[in-house]
Amino acid sequence: MSSTPKPGGPGASSASESPLRTEPAPDGKAAIRAPRKAHLVLRRVEPWSAMKFSFVLSLVCFVVLFVAVAVLYGVLSALGVFDTITDMVTQLTSGDGGKATSDLAKSIESWFDPVRILGYTALLGAINVVLITALSTLGAVIYNLSASLVGGIEVTFSEAE
Repeated sequence: MSSTPKPGGPGASSASESPLRTEPAPDGKAAIRAPRKAHLVLRRVEPWSAMKFSFVLSLVCFVVLFVAVAVLYGVLSALGVFDTITDMVTQLTSGDGGKATSDLAKSIESWFDPVRILGYTALLGAINVVLITALSTLGAVIYNLSASLVGGIEVTFSEAE
């Protein structure tokens, strides 16, 4: 397939069809034509196309979320925030003899385990991918049903100046 436009088809242009061509005015000076405007109506959104687009977009958001959580975890861990929280909880829960309840201290440490944090992030991201894809597809179907009743959304396009 060639990517050259067909004569007279969409994308076809010639020197005389430039969007801002000059035409001679009655007084002999060149006048600039205003950009053309097209009034179109969006009557249908293909659900399969909406599903593919929303799936790819939600996957990108999932990767961004996962990387952001991993970087934030790394920064907080390097700053010693998790160790400080664990020490504070251990001190608050220690008995009169100064011994900490070992079960609580171990469970607090396990809360800040990187595998646990990133695992929950991956689970939340996977659920988001499924929900965003399903809701976007459902939104396209609902739009098509409502557009068949009211006629769609009118959009006005104009050529760039």
